[in-house]
Amino acid sequence: MARPEGNPLPLVRVVGPSMVPTLRTGDVVLVRYGTAPRPNDLVLVRWPARPAQLSVKRAVRRDGEGWHVEGDNPFASTDSRTLGPAEVVGVVRFRLWPRPRRLR
Repeated sequence: MARPEGNPLPLVRVVGPSMVPTLRTGDVVLVRYGTAPRPNDLVLVRWPARPAQLSVKRAVRRDGEGWHVEGDNPFASTDSRTLGPAEVVGVVRFRLWPRPRRLR
């Protein structure tokens, strides 16, 4: 699990409704790179079909070489149900903004 190039700090700004109600557009989260995910963790992922796109999703289960991940908002999420297994880049540990709290 490599740290994405061009991101000197492990902070990610959420964009889009796929993780509502857990996360919303504008939330800033702290990502821990190189950590093995567990089912139910929030994770930063990329898909082979979209290598330039990073997404925050919920890890559901191991799926071959990757992870089956889903958004918390099934009506507004493009995830493993459409794109197949994802590569986990890091595990989301905290929401820093706007309401700081530990995430699992």
